[in-house]
Amino acid sequence: MLLIARFTTADAEPFIERVRVALELLLAQPGCQRALLARSTEAADGWVLTVEFASVSAYRRALSPFDVRTHVIPLLAEADTTEPAAYEVVLEGQPGEVRHHVSLLAADADTVRLGEAAGPTTAR
Repeated sequence: MLLIARFTTADAEPFIERVRVALELLLAQPGCQRALLARSTEAADGWVLTVEFASVSAYRRALSPFDVRTHVIPLLAEADTTEPAAYEVVLEGQPGEVRHHVSLLAADADTVRLGEAAGPTTAR
């Protein structure tokens, strides 16, 4: 499971410190495997945060502890919300090997929205 959050901020130092604390909290959680904060080379105020988790359930569990909810969730709430942030890994590669992961998405994932597990309230 991959979390990708895009941020826009010109005030780099306080932002980097907030992300550092957030990453320390997340990386202390079981199933949180790796995290990166990267700055755009094309726009000085553009940032991307990526965090890898062993699974969707590891991602959800990692966001549950109180200290994570009080520090990480407010930070993520400031991210650009015009694009999706959570992705499942389909192909994973390293030198000499590319692995295919089976999708965990339900067959009807593109037709049923969150909260509509029993079916949409109105036909689409």
